[in-house]
Amino acid sequence: MNSFKPHSSHWGAFSGRYENGTLEIRPHPGDPHPSPLLGNIPAIADSPARVRRPAIRRGWLEGLPCHANKRGADDYVEVSWSEALDLVANELQRVYRDFGPQAVFGGSYGWSSAGRFHHAQSQIHRFLNVLGGYVRSVNTYSSGAASVIIPHVLGPYDTFDRKSVTWDAIERSTELVVAFGGMAIKNADVHGGGIGAHTVRPKLSGASARGARFVSVSPLRDDFPAEVNAEWLPIIPGTDVALMLGLSHVLVTEGLHDREFLQRYTVGYEHFEDYILGRGDGLPKTAEWAAEICGIGVETIKDLARTMARSRTLVTVSHSLQRADYGEQPVWMGIVLAAMLGQIGLDGGGYSYSLGALGNIGKQQLAVPLPTLNQFKNPVTDYIPVARVADMLLNPGAGFHYNGHALHYPDIRLVYWAGGNPFHHHQDLNRLRAAFKRPETIIVHETAWTSTARHADIVLPATTTLERDDIGAADRDDLMIAMKKLIEPVGEARDDYEIFSEIARHLGKFDAFTENRTSKEWLSFLFKTTHQALVASGQEAPDFETFWERGELRLPLKPDEGGPASAFRDDPSGSPLQTPSGKIEIFSQTIADFGYDDCQGHPHWYPARIEIEADRAAYPLHLVCNQPHQRLHSQLDYGEFSRSTKIKDREPIRINPTDAAARSIVDGDIVRLFNQRGSCLAAAVLSEDVRRGVMQLATGAWFEPDDRTSEHAMCLHGNPNILTRDVGTSKLAQGCTGQITKVEVERFSGEILPVRIFESMTFLQNKNATRA
Repeated sequence: MNSFKPHSSHWGAFSGRYENGTLEIRPHPGDPHPSPLLGNIPAIADSPARVRRPAIRRGWLEGLPCHANKRGADDYVEVSWSEALDLVANELQRVYRDFGPQAVFGGSYGWSSAGRFHHAQSQIHRFLNVLGGYVRSVNTYSSGAASVIIPHVLGPYDTFDRKSVTWDAIERSTELVVAFGGMAIKNADVHGGGIGAHTVRPKLSGASARGARFVSVSPLRDDFPAEVNAEWLPIIPGTDVALMLGLSHVLVTEGLHDREFLQRYTVGYEHFEDYILGRGDGLPKTAEWAAEICGIGVETIKDLARTMARSRTLVTVSHSLQRADYGEQPVWMGIVLAAMLGQIGLDGGGYSYSLGALGNIGKQQLAVPLPTLNQFKNPVTDYIPVARVADMLLNPGAGFHYNGHALHYPDIRLVYWAGGNPFHHHQDLNRLRAAFKRPETIIVHETAWTSTARHADIVLPATTTLERDDIGAADRDDLMIAMKKLIEPVGEARDDYEIFSEIARHLGKFDAFTENRTSKEWLSFLFKTTHQALVASGQEAPDFETFWERGELRLPLKPDEGGPASAFRDDPSGSPLQTPSGKIEIFSQTIADFGYDDCQGHPHWYPARIEIEADRAAYPLHLVCNQPHQRLHSQLDYGEFSRSTKIKDREPIRINPTDAAARSIVDGDIVRLFNQRGSCLAAAVLSEDVRRGVMQLATGAWFEPDDRTSEHAMCLHGNPNILTRDVGTSKLAQGCTGQITKVEVERFSGEILPVRIFESMTFLQNKNATRA
């Protein structure tokens, strides 16, 4: 019998055995709360959705007139690897020769594998840099606004914020956690690179048992683990800044704010206080003012402010709040609120952005570096915020603002995507479909026939993590895993490194890309980074072969000393923040000087653009498009666990019973959600855990249009991004605004077409892969 072999994933370490056509998975024995997402893994081995051979879109292959207009609705021809590699190499050579590297967009999103070497984002960036560079994207869909505003206010995103408050500190010291956007435990199931132990739940339970109180500010009741009995404040979506301002007004007018802290550790508070008290605009941001906007009672707001002032309080802000109109504001305002309480830098107090959004945030830092593949330097200076990819493709040459810069979108002729599915992450999918018809060529590496693959010209079958050896390791996790291959490649799939190596060979760049190392030699080479650091620090330091034989290695952690926030509090002049003032910037002169009307010098309340009058009657309901609990993003939507949560093959949508009754909707009904951008089908689930006037439909269902040729297709499967708005958070960050949109819902009375996105593709007969 085959023995179980160690492996890792973004949702946890495990071991696996493939025998008699069945893949058996066992969670790591040291994980106290293994993720149910492991249940999606076995389907990798035999899913009909897998890409098994290289395939070329017919219109592109035959050079048909206006062939790009058929992307997403065309047939495919399977070809040999030799033919596919020739086509890719020739097309890359043509575009780089005729238009230069600034005409190539290198798309990737970093979640394709927990491995340190077979990491598609690193592989494609290294490859394109060897060829001469590419247009890149910056930031993420998850934290696009936060990653721009935090450096202005606190300092580098990963240097200050995520390293300041640990779960251990919360368990031992925190008295009150006020979580704006909640702290959904499902999000902590995952972390890029893997999780040796899921510890968030026991840490929260430990704090609760000690007497800590939790307040969840969210339109969804279950945005906090049920066992800690969090108080639920069912806020109107998108109004958290108004609530924070109301809390701040109470602190100021009742003298509860920490004046000494504000004077010593911050700059610009006087400008913000003028705004709070309405000295400039004549509108004090009182609890009464806030209550009218956010739907939380006046006395509740006042009582909460007073409790925050007298408790060891931690203010947290989730990813969700900044994935919306003016998403910079709640992140900034949360920092200001914590500063007014004067607790930043205290054990278990202060501020933390996105705590609970990933499984390892809040753990102690590693004391040694991890293996990292060199991507080389990109000589191309053009870039876009990641959520502006459709804007770029639709508007070459158009100007846009970003973080104080006036930039222009490049004219992209070729898109090369490896690792990632923009038809999951991006908003307004009908607009994205139109954008994907603009480039001359789109090449993707894919493991499965996602909608991204179905909109590409050349589809190259890539292996999954199970089909190759690698090293699994993640920041703030002490378990390094020897990820051993569990199954043979499905069909003719090859790993990204092999694909890029062969294309590089065609283009005379093989030595530069590979440095003449095999995949196994790369693993041994990259492991040296960690090995040498272990030796230098006097820790146990097995060589690579010993590590590989053992299957795992425990890495040392740094002590929990409070991070940069504590150091700054103890010695603000000796450990200043990396901001212009060296302090917390309640008022940022830098941002004020940008002159933006949608992000000014200090936090402001801006009514959401989705609330414009014309939409209110036609689309009265808020739709919250949050992360799923049954998969990571859209990964392995074809897996058993993900599919077990669907109803009649559709994604479930939660609706408050009052809203459902007004529309004659009952549990299990297939409903149609719609707005001015599009529509989708979903299956109704009535729930009191959703605020009235709000519905919740998780992201990640693979987009399947009812009519592939229509410009205004309906998604049969339940992808909410057919409804979300493709606009930036503000001129400052241009982040994603996909968390919230406005819709109407009705029982669907038409013909319910079957969901077939997970079925095997059919192909035309190979017509000789020579492009016309």
